[in-house]
Amino acid sequence: MTFEEEGWADGCRYVTGVDEVGYGPLAGPVVAAAVVLREGQRFEGALDSKLLTPRRRERLDGLIREGCLAYRIGAASCREVERLNARNAAALAMRRAIHGLPFEPDLLLVDGRRVPGLPEHTPVVKGDLRCHSIACASILAKVTRDRLMRRLGRRYPEYGWGANKGYRTAEHRAAIRDHGPTPHHRRTFAGVLQVDLLLEEPATPTEETTRFTNAS
Repeated sequence: MTFEEEGWADGCRYVTGVDEVGYGPLAGPVVAAAVVLREGQRFEGALDSKLLTPRRRERLDGLIREGCLAYRIGAASCREVERLNARNAAALAMRRAIHGLPFEPDLLLVDGRRVPGLPEHTPVVKGDLRCHSIACASILAKVTRDRLMRRLGRRYPEYGWGANKGYRTAEHRAAIRDHGPTPHHRRTFAGVLQVDLLLEEPATPTEETTRFTNAS
């Protein structure tokens, strides 16, 4: 709570943590969350979402949403990831979460390094491990994205999104090879782009090999 406590001591009322998930998957959106804690507020057991079991994340997600001063979720679609690249799409999702809050944060704590285009903020490397409000944001973002991928997985059961959440597992890549990409796949990402190239009109072996190598 060091970052938050210093902010509250300096008179900051709206201390806000921000984090995103879904930077590297082959499918689905990038999702970000912004969480504003009440002064002195702490959610016991709230850690980096990657260190928690799904059941624990779900429980904490409910507690944080109900108990924090405010929160918002922002997202960038897979088409926006393709157009902007993953880094810029993550920044867009963060901006949407921050701008959706009912008030302007007076201390904004963001996981990782400084993010161009965000309001004035304090970057915290490994923030989801070192900063409670960022850890809370990581939980909300992770739970939201996982729920979305499970819903999409019921529409596209071949890809196993209920389990892999769109990430680059061997089973997911095999499903893309067998069934081709869906509208929710990031077609500019290696592993999806390669399949798109191979699904084009047949080419001579030399041309096809060259295109596949360049895509890698």
